[in-house]
Amino acid sequence: MGEPASVSQAHAADERAPLLGGSENERREPEAPAKRARGWVIRNAVIIFVSILLLAVIIILCIFFGSYQSKKPSTKTDLCLTPACVHASSEILYNLSPEYKNLDPCDDFEELVCGGWDERHDLRPDQGDAFTGTIMSENSQMLLRHILEAPYPEDSDHSSFSPAQLLQSISSVDQQNFDKLKAAYDACMDEGTIKKAGIKPLLEVIHQVAELFPVTESAFHRRTLLNGKGKEDIPDILLYLNKLGLSPLVSLGAGADDKDPDVVVIQVSPPWRIGLPAKNYYEDSKILKEYKDTVAQVLESVHPEHKHENATLHAEWMRANGHGKIAARGQAKDFADEVVEFEKQLASASPDPEDAQDVTKYYNPMSLKNADSLTPQIQLAKILNRLAPSDYTTDRLIVASPSYMNNLTQILASTSRETLQTYFIWKVVQAFASEIEADEIKPYKRFSNKLQGKDPDSAPERWRTCVGHVDDGLGWILSRFFVEKAFSEKAKNFGDQIVSDIKEMFIEKLKKTTWMDKSVVQLAIEKVHKIVQKIGYPTKSPDIMDPTSLQRYYQSVNIAPTTFFENTLSMSRLSVSLQWSSLGKPVDRNEWGMTVPTVNAYYNPPGNEIVFPAGIMQFPVFDVNVPQYLSYGAFGSVSGHELSHAFDSTGRHYDQNGNYTDWWTNSTVEGFQERAECFVDQYAKYTVPGPDDKPLHVNGKLTLGENIADAGGVSAAFAAWQKRRKETPNQDLPGLEHFTQDQLFFVSYANWWCGKSRKETAINRIYTDPHAPKWARILGTMANSRDFKESFRCKEKKPVCELW
Repeated sequence: MGEPASVSQAHAADERAPLLGGSENERREPEAPAKRARGWVIRNAVIIFVSILLLAVIIILCIFFGSYQSKKPSTKTDLCLTPACVHASSEILYNLSPEYKNLDPCDDFEELVCGGWDERHDLRPDQGDAFTGTIMSENSQMLLRHILEAPYPEDSDHSSFSPAQLLQSISSVDQQNFDKLKAAYDACMDEGTIKKAGIKPLLEVIHQVAELFPVTESAFHRRTLLNGKGKEDIPDILLYLNKLGLSPLVSLGAGADDKDPDVVVIQVSPPWRIGLPAKNYYEDSKILKEYKDTVAQVLESVHPEHKHENATLHAEWMRANGHGKIAARGQAKDFADEVVEFEKQLASASPDPEDAQDVTKYYNPMSLKNADSLTPQIQLAKILNRLAPSDYTTDRLIVASPSYMNNLTQILASTSRETLQTYFIWKVVQAFASEIEADEIKPYKRFSNKLQGKDPDSAPERWRTCVGHVDDGLGWILSRFFVEKAFSEKAKNFGDQIVSDIKEMFIEKLKKTTWMDKSVVQLAIEKVHKIVQKIGYPTKSPDIMDPTSLQRYYQSVNIAPTTFFENTLSMSRLSVSLQWSSLGKPVDRNEWGMTVPTVNAYYNPPGNEIVFPAGIMQFPVFDVNVPQYLSYGAFGSVSGHELSHAFDSTGRHYDQNGNYTDWWTNSTVEGFQERAECFVDQYAKYTVPGPDDKPLHVNGKLTLGENIADAGGVSAAFAAWQKRRKETPNQDLPGLEHFTQDQLFFVSYANWWCGKSRKETAINRIYTDPHAPKWARILGTMANSRDFKESFRCKEKKPVCELW
C-alpha cells in the first residue's frame, strides 16, 4: 500500500483597499467603525452571499478531489505492475484452465490451476514425465550450460556474491577449478571421440570382472556351483565393483547410526535396484520376456565368451594374467535366461518398498565379533575390512533386511559360477550404459526407454546429459558458479525468514494438538527449535565460496578433455572413498546431500535438519520481487513439508537430538496411527491406468510420510503467511481479480505440482516412488486443508484427514 496522497490548497481573497490620494472634496470627517461596517455589509449583501456560496463550493470540491487524489495513488500501489509481478501473473494465467472461472475449485482444483499447463507443455520423446520442477531444473541446466560454454568470468563479470570478488588472492585457484569443470564438460560433449572409443572402455571393466571372478573348465562344465572355495573370490569382485559405485547382491555404505547420530556406522541393505526398476516387473511375463531378449542381445555383443573379437581379446587377457583355459560357453540366450531368473529370485527376497522405508524394520544392528556361523556376514566383513580405513575395526553392521541376507545365502548356493559371472558383467553394462556410445548397448537403451513410455531411440540433448555429468562428479565446483549467477543475499535472507516463520507456526499448531500428550508436545516443540535449517549453499564440507577448499576436495579426481569414460570412473571412485573415509570419525553435520543447483529439498532425521538448495529457490516457486503469498504458497509449503517430515511415519521415531528412540507415549502413538490410517485409505483410492489398463491404486502405506508432510506443510505455510500479511499487506497481481490473495496462496501451491506423465512412467512411480502422483498431491492435500476449503467457500469445510 502506498502512502495516501495529501492535498492542501491556500485561498487568498483579493482585498481591494481604497486608493489614498483622491481629490480634495472626497475628504470627510471619518465615521465610527461599527457604523461604517454595517453600512458596508448592507450595501454588499448580495456580493457577500455569492462569495460565501462560491467559497463553500470551492472547499467542497477541494475536499472531494483531495479525497479522490488520495485514493487514486492508493489504487495504483495496491496493484503490483513491476516486471516481476507481470511475469508471475502471466505464468499463473497461462497455467490456469481456459474455463477456470466456470470450474468449481472444491471439485477439481488440479484442472482449474493446471489445465492450461497441460495444453502448453508436451513431453519430449526422451521424457517420461515432467512438472513445474522439471521446467525449473531445465532452466537451471540452461544457465549452467551458459556458464560451462563461456570462458572464465573476467573480474568485471563477477558479482559481489562471488569468492573471486571477495578474495582476489585466490582467483587463480578459482580459475583452475573452473578449468577442471570445463575439461569434464568438454570431454562429455566430444561425441566424436566417445563414438570412436565405442565399446572398448566398457570392455576393459568387463574383462577386469572376468579376471577377478573367472570361470574355467571343470567337470561341471557350465554348472559350477558356488560351494566351498567357489565363494572365496566373491569379496574380491564385490570390492572392485563397489569402488566403482556399483552394488550387486548387496548395497554397502557408511552413514550416521540412527541410534547414535554422531557416530558413522556401516550399513548393508539389498540393492536399490536389482535389474528391472521394480520387483513388480518380474511378475509381468511380457516385460520379463522383452528383458531377457534384451540381455541376450547385449551379452552376444559384449560378453568375453560370445562375440569373436571379444573372446579372442579376453583369452589373451586371461592368459597374460595367469588363468587357465576358458570354459566353453553356451548360447547367450541361455545365460540371459539364467541371469534374469537369478535377478527374479533376488527381487522376491527383497523387502517391499514400504518396508524398505520403515525404520522399525530396516534398523537391525548386528555384531561381527561372534559371527562364525553367519556366513553372509563373514563374507561381508572381508569386503568391509578392505573398504574401511586401515585403523578402523569392522565389528558392527546395521543390516536393513536380515531375511534378505539369509535368502541370499541360499540363492547363491544354488547358482552356478557362470551365471554369477554373467550377472556381474550385466551389472557393469547397466551401470555404464549411459556413458557409452556404441551399437552393442543400443538394445538396452531402447528397452529402458520403452519401459518408461519414451521413444525407444530418443535421448536427451547432449548438453543436458553433460551438465548432469558435471553436476554428478564435480557438483560443488559447479555449485559455486551457479550461486554467483542465480542467488543473492536477499534471497537467502528471505528463505531464512520463510523457514523460521514455518517453524514458529508449526510450534503453535503443536500447542493446539489434542491427540498428543502434553509431555510429548513439549518434546516436539523442543525438536522444532533444534531443527537446523540450511539455506542456499554449504559454507563447510566443502565451503563452496572457498576455491582452495574446493580444490582440495576434488584433488583426487583426474579429468582429461579426451577421456570421458575414465573421467566418470575417477568421479565415482571419489564419491565412494569419501563415504568410507568417514568411518572412525564423528558425523560431519556440515555436509549437504544435494548440490546447489538441485531443484529439491530434504529432511534428514538423524541430523534433524532441513535443507533447501538454491536450485529450488527460483521462480516460480520462490521470488523476492513478487507478493509474498506466492512464495509462501509454493516454497513455504515445501519448507513446511520438510519440517513436517520430522513428525511423519518415519520422523516421529527420532527425538530432538536425532536419536532413533521411542519418545512418544502409547496414547500419542495410538492417536497418530488412527489419523495416519485415514491418509493411507484416502490416497489408496487414487488410481492410474495399470499395465492391463485396469486401475492401479496408489500405495497408501508407501506414500504415507509424504502425504502427511504435504498436509502439514500447507497448513503451517498458510498460517505463516497470514501472520506476515498482517505486518505487511500484500499487493494484488494484474489480471487475477477473480481470486483473493488467500486463494492465490493455494493456486501458487498447486502450480508447483502441475505436470503430466506417460502411462508407463506413472506405473513405475506407483511401484517405487514414496510420493503420490503430482495431481494427487494437489487433490489430496486440498481435500485435507481446512484453510483451502474456507478460502474457496467449499460447502464441506472439514478436512478428509488431518494431523495438525
